[in-house]
Amino acid sequence: MFLFYFTAVFQLLYSGGYVFGLAIGLGLVGAGLGIANEYKWGYVLGLVMSALVLLRTLIITPIPILTLMFDVALVALLVHPQSRDYQRIWFK
Repeated sequence: MFLFYFTAVFQLLYSGGYVFGLAIGLGLVGAGLGIANEYKWGYVLGLVMSALVLLRTLIITPIPILTLMFDVALVALLVHPQSRDYQRIWFK
């Protein structure tokens, strides 16, 4: 959840007022809240938002390495088998 909130803050700060950037930032906050409250929609929203953030980072040239590391970590932690099992068993 920390990575969702961390990424959302920087997304909102550096979006430049663009609607797409603001929507991704708000979606990340919603995903973090959904996962914190153990909702399945929060997990799905988290997967979608983290994939969009990673895709956006890969499109930007040149790629900032630190940003890329956080984005890859966010996706990797969500699709890890232990995270998927935890979500499947415990989320409402």
